[in-house]
Amino acid sequence: MTMARAVASRRSFLGHSYNLVGVVAALVILAWTLVAIFAPYIIPHPIGDIVDDDYFGPMRQGLWLGSDYLGRDMLSRVLMGARYTVGISLAAVSIACFSGVVLGMAAAVTGGWFDTCLSRFLDAMNSIPSKLFGLVVVAAVGSSIPVLILTLAVIYVPGAYRFARALAVNINTMDFMTVARVRGESTAYLIGSEILPNIIRPVLADFGLRFVFIVLLLSGLSFLGLGLQPPLADWGALVRENIGGLPFAAPAVIVPSLAIASLTISVNLLIDNLPHKIRDRDA
Repeated sequence: MTMARAVASRRSFLGHSYNLVGVVAALVILAWTLVAIFAPYIIPHPIGDIVDDDYFGPMRQGLWLGSDYLGRDMLSRVLMGARYTVGISLAAVSIACFSGVVLGMAAAVTGGWFDTCLSRFLDAMNSIPSKLFGLVVVAAVGSSIPVLILTLAVIYVPGAYRFARALAVNINTMDFMTVARVRGESTAYLIGSEILPNIIRPVLADFGLRFVFIVLLLSGLSFLGLGLQPPLADWGALVRENIGGLPFAAPAVIVPSLAIASLTISVNLLIDNLPHKIRDRDA
């Protein structure tokens, strides 16, 4: 009984039960987040320094992830790459979800011509392939960090809007919303105090999924040479730079790919294994 209670207590936190897969996924995400924050202080070598006489060097003491195509330390470059991949993706998804959720709730509450015009405009935006839109904008304007963040955010605003609007429309038909309108509450009050608390859990789950999409899109743009430009490099750019080492199974091309996979898979696993009370709106 004591052992069973101990296991149960480890799986319970703030009134919710978590399984082992979700906990491990959360730890991986936390680890990459900490790396992104403290990367400049923990890298063993400056990312531009050539520290190896050989290119695509193997893993060994002092070069724990080998060297890249110029003989630079891959561990340092992967750690700094996390800073750009996680940072740009997090900033973009925050802007996209905040804008989409606010517009979606406003459209659901206001209705009428505002809802119709905004929905049709964002439907038109959503019909443009995301990677094609990103390629055109980045190729025309440039690939600075602010441009990448805004481009990625604009691409995913329509999806966040439609998701939030679908949830808000259902909430908008409920009796407590009618009572609030009869009391004469403002639109801002209806959005912030009545609708948002009732949709925040599925919105947070959607936030995680869109973060994964943005990481993959950013990595794809960087792999095509339209993401961060040297000397800066995210994980996708590291794969592109070192693609010549693929026939040699060089760590320089394998490790950044594994980093992308570990982050995106962990976010997906965490969302899939969230407690139902957090993940599901009606739980």
